[in-house]
Parts: sequence; C-alpha cells; structure tokens
Amino acid sequence: MNHPVAVIGAGPYGLSTAAHLRARGIPVRVFGSPMVSWREHMPAGMLLKSTPAASSLDAPQPGHSLLEFCVATGGKRYESDWDILPVETFIRYGQWFQERLVPELEQVRVVSVDRVGGGGPGGGGSSPGGGPGSDGRSGFELKLDSGEQFEARAVVVATGLSGLSHLPPELAGAVPTGPSATGPVSHSSQHHDLSRFAGRDVAVVGAGQSALENAVLLAEAGADSVRIIARGRTAVAFGAPPDRQPRLRPESPFGRAWSLYALTYHAGAFRHLPAPTRHFLVRRVLGPMGAWWLRDRFVGRVQVSAGRQITRTRIEDGRPVLTLRGPDGRAGELSVDHVMAATGYRVDLAAMDFLGHGLRTGLARSGGAARLDAGFSSSERGLFFTGLPAAASFGPVMRFVCGTEFASPRIARAVAGLPG
Repeated sequence: MNHPVAVIGAGPYGLSTAAHLRARGIPVRVFGSPMVSWREHMPAGMLLKSTPAASSLDAPQPGHSLLEFCVATGGKRYESDWDILPVETFIRYGQWFQERLVPELEQVRVVSVDRVGGGGPGGGGSSPGGGPGSDGRSGFELKLDSGEQFEARAVVVATGLSGLSHLPPELAGAVPTGPSATGPVSHSSQHHDLSRFAGRDVAVVGAGQSALENAVLLAEAGADSVRIIARGRTAVAFGAPPDRQPRLRPESPFGRAWSLYALTYHAGAFRHLPAPTRHFLVRRVLGPMGAWWLRDRFVGRVQVSAGRQITRTRIEDGRPVLTLRGPDGRAGELSVDHVMAATGYRVDLAAMDFLGHGLRTGLARSGGAARLDAGFSSSERGLFFTGLPAAASFGPVMRFVCGTEFASPRIARAVAGLPG
C-alpha cells in the first residue's frame, strides 16, 4: 500500500511544502486550519516587516506569488519595497494559495505521531538521513482528534510558532500557571484584538518588531499609557528606508548586506558551521529592530525604559509590579495594569507533545531543535521539520516566509527519494 505523506500545519511552510509534494504526484494529507497563527495570534492592524518580495509562498509552478494574487483578485498591487503589506492581505493571500494548490486540506488536529509499532528511542536511525532502525520498522502511525488512525510513509512538521512562545524566567515566576491574555502577564501571541486595553497602563517587554509594533497598536487602540521595557539595550532602533540602503552591497529580502545575502542564498552551507556559531547567528542576525516605517508612529506615543533589567515580577492586587535595575545598579519599581511579553519564540522539542515520547527522545538535536540533514530530515528517517524549527540547521532565513523557496523543494525531493 502506498501510504501518504502527512504534513502537520497549514501556514506558509506547510502549504508550500504540500504544494511541492502534490506537484511530484506524492500522495499527501495536510492537517491544520489555514493561516491560523496569522489569523488568531497576530494583532489586528499589523503590517508585515518583510517586503512584498520576501512575502511570497514558494510554489512548484508559476502564478501563485503575492503579486499574482493581487492581480488575480483585483486588489492593490504590493510589489515595491515602499509598499507595506497588511497582515489581513497576507492572510487572504495564504488562503488563496491554499484553495488553489492544497484544496484537500483537512481541518483536524493531529493528536499523536509514533513510529509504526510504537517506535522506541532511535527507532528511525541514529544520524540525520540514516536508514530505518535495526528492527526494520519504517513509517509512522498518526492519530487525529476525529478518532481516525492511519499510517504515513513520512511526516513533515510545519507547525510554525505554535507552542513555542518564550516567557523569560523573571516574568514567568509571577505567573506559575503561565501567561494569559486575561491575566496580569501575557505573551504577545495571545492577542489579536488590542482594543481591550483601552484606558489601561501596559508595559511591553522586548525591543524587536513585535514589541514595538504592538506598543504602537496599543497606543492607537486607546491604552492610557504604553511603555517599552528594552532589557539590556541602551535604546530602541529602527531600520533604514529603501532609499538609504547601502548601494555597494548585494540585495537580499532583508536589506543590502553581504551577511544577509549569504544567509539567504547559501542557507545550505549554514548547517556546516560549528553549532555555537549557528546558534549565535540565529539569535543575533536580524535581531531586535523595528521597521523603518514604524518610527514616526512610535515616537511621541510610546515611552521607553532602555538599558533596564527586570530582576523580579510580583503581582499585587491583580497588578504586575516590575523591579527594574538600571546600568548604575540602582533598582526601581514599575506598577502597571498589564505586562505583555513580546519576547519571541524558542524551539523546544518538548513542546511538540504530539510527537511520541520515543520519537522526541531519540532525535539528534541542535540546541532545542532536531538536527537536520540537507533534505530537512531528522535522525528519525522520514520525519522532517521546516520553518522556525529548521533555523538551527539552516539559519535565520527559516524564520521568514521567503525561506519556503529554499525549504519546500528540498523536502519534496528528499521525500520522493524515500522507499515507498
């Protein structure tokens, strides 16, 4: 029996990978709600930091880029580096892509993935791209929340940011049960409608695009006061507009720089760097900085506490109280109605609890992520990871939509080479 390939996730990476698999005639089942993270975990009114050129999902045939979506639907054309893309338009584009290239999407949840027969640790090989385990097992057993069980010849994990939100320990200690959209401390991924903060004092922790844009949107939604807590940074920063990019450096989807060009177009070489170097580059390249177009909306609306470390957070009468220490060592306190942590995401295989214990514990790792071979396969042969979980192996480009151009065809090619 020719078992299908299972793609878990229906965001940009899942949809792009599924389109490439289908184009090769490979039976595929795709699970998830289309563009759900973008629809439910991004703030309404958000604008994408990436340029239109960096915002197309890769497809195996022409006619499915962001610009071609704009032409086909008669909407505004987003094609210049000066064009700022609303998240709502990007969501519609992703849904349009899905309807045309992945029409058989199944909007059910994958509950568990295990090797056929239970799959103990290391059941699929001990090195990336290795062969089946010594007992000859191959393939995977999946269970869905509909009650269905079936076997897949391969599994592609494309779950995006789901379950990977990071709350620093100095905030987490105040909320033992975890951040909550309605509690005193939340993560930015828990909010879509920011109007509920009208008339309230909010502190946003972070200094990247998510923090700065959420702060602006909070102010525009009527928050009484909004303050950025930029831990360890002397000031917040914004990028240069298109006409101020260096002219003597090569272009990339993220700006003109030799490093950005290399990380974008030579991601395959990234996995050969020493692990500490790779982890450092994933953290630091394209690090905390706001988009050039956000500066004017930010200045005068949002207060900034830069260079401060949060040493402790406590809750008093339902309000979070932050203890902040400045560069001079002096400490002070800040009491607000709510703290929003725009502190990013960290890949942690333990958070992917749909993967059976045997699979998770048997995977060779790079930091908290699975170590991947050139075809995005983990050490469990046939188990692939793409998107953010692949960044530790292929670099920062995997954090962005344009990384689908590198990842998706390679995964499809690797899956096609697996035994049926």
